[in-house]
Amino acid sequence: MSRFLVGATWSDVPHLTLEAQESLWASIPPYQRDARSKGIPQLGAGAIYPLPESDIRVQDFAIPPHWPRGFGMDVGGGAKPTAAAWFTQDPATSTLYLYACYKRSAVEPSINAAAIRAKGAWIPGVADAAALIVTEHDAEQLVSVYRRLGLDLQLPDKAVEAGIQDVWELLSTGRLKVFGSCVDWLAEFRMYRRDARGRIVKKNDHLMDGTRYFIRRRRWRVLKTGPEKPQVLVLDSAQDLGLDWM
Repeated sequence: MSRFLVGATWSDVPHLTLEAQESLWASIPPYQRDARSKGIPQLGAGAIYPLPESDIRVQDFAIPPHWPRGFGMDVGGGAKPTAAAWFTQDPATSTLYLYACYKRSAVEPSINAAAIRAKGAWIPGVADAAALIVTEHDAEQLVSVYRRLGLDLQLPDKAVEAGIQDVWELLSTGRLKVFGSCVDWLAEFRMYRRDARGRIVKKNDHLMDGTRYFIRRRRWRVLKTGPEKPQVLVLDSAQDLGLDWM
């Protein structure tokens, strides 16, 4: 308990004039500005999604009941976390919102399933089970465990580079926003990177993977008459989601 961290921004530095701040701001790449001006950790070279966090983070708001919802899940095991990210979409603008996330290590599937069902047992998901498997058959078995525990899951399209490109296109064009309360997701986003050889650093990226799985194979459920009789719509990655939900 002998150490602590204090953050400081440009506004906390008396000798840094407004003119100097404006000059520095203009010289810094946009995705590094939060790190340089506010002290928020952010990657330089190697960032997979080179955007400032402030461009994608939005204040939480109440999601209208007619908006569709779904989630992407990365199944861990042992010390590896199981993670899930929930999405909704504004039917009027087609903007996607990542509104909740879950991440926990070293617990039984029943605990993970209970936490995920608590977000809405009617919400469908796309889940990868590769963390514990050797064969595709075993992947189906592990997903079946979560299905028996009450989760509506399908296996994902695991194309890595194509999935990253899909997510990047949404982020860079302002069509995917993230609630500020999703701190675990934002922490992974800041450090999601490639190494010197251009390979993805497979460390602390479980929510990033869950996001990619969902974006590649979007599954939505819309509640119109209450949780007892939901309307299910399954959409592939090529479809335009600007639909009339009403």
